Amino acid sequence: MRASCESAFNNGGTTVGLLPGAERSAGNPFLSISIPTGLGQLRNGLVANVADAVIAIGGGWGTLSEIALAMRARRPVVGLHTWAPQSPDPSDRLTALAGSAAEAVRLALSMIDAPS
Repeated sequence: MRASCESAFNNGGTTVGLLPGAERSAGNPFLSISIPTGLGQLRNGLVANVADAVIAIGGGWGTLSEIALAMRARRPVVGLHTWAPQSPDPSDRLTALAGSAAEAVRLALSMIDAPS
């Protein structure tokens, strides 16, 4: 998360962190807005539901949880070096795998307005 925030922040973007803990200071220095939720892993549901699209990076259980919650919320999901997001519906166009960060961003942005 730090690397994606740093890149977005350094390129003029606004970064928002929904932090699992109760301390605002636990966020990285590239967050424009830090929201300490105090919800622990339950904050993954917030992430999935407030996002226009989700780019999942890495392979931890929290990432898998966010993928599942985002798919359930019908949010586009792009995976980068992570679990392969697969819908049980073969016509579902809300999931993709990317080979690079730039491709992940391009795919996510193109999927936001894509009909499902």
